[in-house]
Amino acid sequence: MRGELAGYDVSVLKLAALKGVFTNVVSENVSYVNAPLLAEQRGLEVRLITDAVSEEYRNVLSIRGALSDGTQVSVSGTLTGTKQIEKLVEIDGYDVEVPFSRHLIVMKYEDRPGIVAVYGKEFGDAEVNIAGMQIARQEAGGRALSVLSVDSPVPDGVLENVRQAIQATSLREIDIAD
Repeated sequence: MRGELAGYDVSVLKLAALKGVFTNVVSENVSYVNAPLLAEQRGLEVRLITDAVSEEYRNVLSIRGALSDGTQVSVSGTLTGTKQIEKLVEIDGYDVEVPFSRHLIVMKYEDRPGIVAVYGKEFGDAEVNIAGMQIARQEAGGRALSVLSVDSPVPDGVLENVRQAIQATSLREIDIAD
């Protein structure tokens, strides 16, 4: 947690993050009470780090972790504007500014001309409407990250078709529960 809120007791954020991580991963019910125990049982190191300085946003919450294969992942979010709109502002080191959506697709691939047309056609053929999109990259011609907001869950098989069509190195669908 970086920003003004770092001066307050934000320990509930760690509990909320753990609950979110485990809810769709374990078979048992996950609560704010048992989430730290589930992490401990699995040998996960969990730390809450706060810093009163946030260079770009008034407050920003970041979650970082490692997958079972060692891949490092991160996501950061904030509230923006007078309406306090929830936005993702960083994913795996890529700067983005994407409003939260119930259904998101996150793809990484080597940037090259025509990629958007390829995955746009795949989703269109499957009748998946792209409501919003942002592409981020760290350098021209290098790896790119696309974040799509879609109106509905993606039918089985479509993501694999997209992965193959654009030679994605990573492709995830994120469905955010109410």
